[in-house]
Amino acid sequence: MGDYLVVGVHSDAEIEKHKGPTVMREDERYAAVAACKWVDHVVPNAPYFTSLEVMDSYSCDFCVHGDDITTLCDGTDCYQAVKDAGRYRECKRTQGISTTELVGRMLLMTRDHHKRKSSIASVNNEDLSTFSSSASKQSPETKISHFLPTSKRIVQFSEGKEPNSGDKVIYVDGTFDLFHVGHIEFLKRAKALGDYLLVGVHDDQTVNAIKGSNYPLMNLHERVLSVLACRYVDEVIIGAPYSVDDDVLSQVYRVDIVAHGNTPSLPDINNKDPYEVPKKKGIYVEIENPSAELTTAGIIDRIIEHRLRFGIMHARKNEKAKLEEEKLKGDKLNQNLT
Repeated sequence: MGDYLVVGVHSDAEIEKHKGPTVMREDERYAAVAACKWVDHVVPNAPYFTSLEVMDSYSCDFCVHGDDITTLCDGTDCYQAVKDAGRYRECKRTQGISTTELVGRMLLMTRDHHKRKSSIASVNNEDLSTFSSSASKQSPETKISHFLPTSKRIVQFSEGKEPNSGDKVIYVDGTFDLFHVGHIEFLKRAKALGDYLLVGVHDDQTVNAIKGSNYPLMNLHERVLSVLACRYVDEVIIGAPYSVDDDVLSQVYRVDIVAHGNTPSLPDINNKDPYEVPKKKGIYVEIENPSAELTTAGIIDRIIEHRLRFGIMHARKNEKAKLEEEKLKGDKLNQNLT
């Protein structure tokens, strides 16, 4: 759509006022957006209502949003000013994945291929009913759904970059569930060890066999796209084996270094160290990660701790979604009449 992408990120207070509680803190969200490979500039503490003055201050020609209406707490269209000025553009919103969707997965503990009893079963049935995807329980605009990937979508995220002759290839692997700033900082430090970063993302069955419960919260394709969007990543192995073997080290690219965080790794299904091979070859390196305290489990704990607030937010969002849908239909009707 353009040549330079400026992304405004709202503060926690601004989101709380107009939408509800956040899952990620504002500093974490600022860092996550800055790490996206398509973003050129991040505007922290961006106002929820986008004004022409804000756009002009960053020399923006137009504003882009998904094909759904976003409103202030009073029902005002957040982008009405730029729409009136003819400086609004729309893109198709990705169906089946959103913050609301992921919060619902955390609380509902429902994954088709994850049938084990969850360790976060402290959520009671009343809490869960708030996030039920049943039409009788929840609005169709915010129901729990599933992201359907296509090969075209994956190609859009992949740059197809090959390592140059003489490049030092770094390999890391993991689940990368609920992709967060801890993952980003780890990938940034891994990339600094060489020239080309190859990332292995484990499939859903492997992750669940190792971690149990209802992990992973995001399916394989959702996690792969999250990793591919990171500016430090050059290529991804989709469904990489949990244990790093000779095939991983030589069949895709010749790997010079295998890196891992300085946290204990769970043994594989044979109770062996998954990094035994690279350790024996002398190419294993551990990375100190200052953001290691932020984990997927920690994010889930935030949701569980504040589940009542998220339940209220979800109910409010249902009502807003209905009003926004009615407004969207009205806007389209007016456009057809004119």
